[in-house]
Amino acid sequence: MINILLVEDDILLGEGLSKFIMEQGYQCCWAKDAQQAKSAWFTADLVILDRQLPEGDSLIWLPEQLMKKALPVIVLTAKIEVEQRIEGLQAGAKDYMVKPFSHQELLARIQVQLRPLGEAKLCYKALSIDLSTRRICFHGKEIHLKPKEFQLLILFVQNQGRVFHRDELLNKIWGFQAFPSTRTVDNHILHLRQKLPPLDIETLRGVGYRLKEVEG
Repeated sequence: MINILLVEDDILLGEGLSKFIMEQGYQCCWAKDAQQAKSAWFTADLVILDRQLPEGDSLIWLPEQLMKKALPVIVLTAKIEVEQRIEGLQAGAKDYMVKPFSHQELLARIQVQLRPLGEAKLCYKALSIDLSTRRICFHGKEIHLKPKEFQLLILFVQNQGRVFHRDELLNKIWGFQAFPSTRTVDNHILHLRQKLPPLDIETLRGVGYRLKEVEG
């Protein structure tokens, strides 16, 4: 599953963006300062980076981090001068957005940066899954899933044959802060089975679920 690192010290903006990102079917790690960002860097697939952090201009340490692990970086800033945008690109950022901005525009820019990851589609039987656009096709027909359903699907397909306990699925998909009941997992699994007939999810009574591995 694609993991997006959001580096933003503004609490209201950070809460809103992290919620929006997860609603789109991505995982989101929210770092509020440079130290947290550097710690989470190596588990991320893409970074959304606020330029002004408590420690100062994040462009100062961005090139060093990119040398450790190259990632697509979208810089967020209130700086609007052309020279300042050039500074961001020269520091290694792939894109640059000026605050305030539209969430939908940010999503489009995220998808563009993740497109190379999506070129290697996930497949399961007759299902084809594009990670960057979150498009799911079954015999050429597009299937629409809700964000949590999509996250569950990716988790199962990427871990075929592995048993997931209900509590583990709650933690991975919903997180500790919004801990619903295990019935929520059961309902989402039911919806996946209804929408995606070839998805062979086995129920292990009293334990959890497992996606039957495709042989060969």
